Amino acid sequence: MNKLRERHYRQVRLFVVSDSIGETAQRVINAVLAQFPDLTNYEIKKFPFVDSEEVLTNILADALQEKAVVVTTLVNKELNTLCSDFSKRTGLEYIDYMSPLVTIISERTQMTPTFKSGSLYQLDEEYFNRVEAIEFSVRYDDGKDPKGFAKSDFVILGISRTSKTPLSMYLANRSFKVSNLPLIPEVPIPKELFQIDSKKIIGLTADAEYIKKVRQSRLVSLGLTGSSSYVSLDRIKEELAFSQNLYQKIGATIINVENKSIEESAQLIEEYGKTIN
Repeated sequence: MNKLRERHYRQVRLFVVSDSIGETAQRVINAVLAQFPDLTNYEIKKFPFVDSEEVLTNILADALQEKAVVVTTLVNKELNTLCSDFSKRTGLEYIDYMSPLVTIISERTQMTPTFKSGSLYQLDEEYFNRVEAIEFSVRYDDGKDPKGFAKSDFVILGISRTSKTPLSMYLANRSFKVSNLPLIPEVPIPKELFQIDSKKIIGLTADAEYIKKVRQSRLVSLGLTGSSSYVSLDRIKEELAFSQNLYQKIGATIINVENKSIEESAQLIEEYGKTIN
């Protein structure tokens, strides 16, 4: 028997400790775990809004007992010192994502950091703009109201399973007002689409075989089996041809989403947006 198949990977257990919601650490951890696609034996425990030495000490003690790696995004000096001292004394594996960079920036700029927890999520103008953009994108998702096209920063077009809605929501979290429209050959295109600046229209596309696989996967996830025009290659090619003709007619900017993450596609749209503003 192949020895590689007999290999058993040890479990990785992570404790995420933050004096806010812990999203910063979680994003970095997700990026790191993505480098180990075969790693499935891991556990992440989150401890948000930690603001006392007593609570933190108990968490660290549990982490030591469970042989976990502690990842922190604490801005409180005393809590960071507690973590550092505990780690040196016990051998607990510990990573501080905040303090080193805060110290470097403070020394370089000669500025004193606020050491205020949750500063990233203050209810400032940017926050309210993001909330407004999310509400906008929900309201004008899936072609619900073509009147939203004129108010949009971007209008996303595409046939089924080209990630129109996830892409719209991601961009909304970046404070862009986005509407989207599913393209179906039998359904007339709203006249409002032809009344807006073509520069803000994004057309999504992909190879027919790729779309077929995505649609098949979607049907399986819904517990649906059997033949369907939805996954027919000829039908998909017909839909793609219809969308391509429309893109050319209205002058849409075309993005191929095949094998791209939502983040990658969104970045392309954002970069394009900078060139037209």
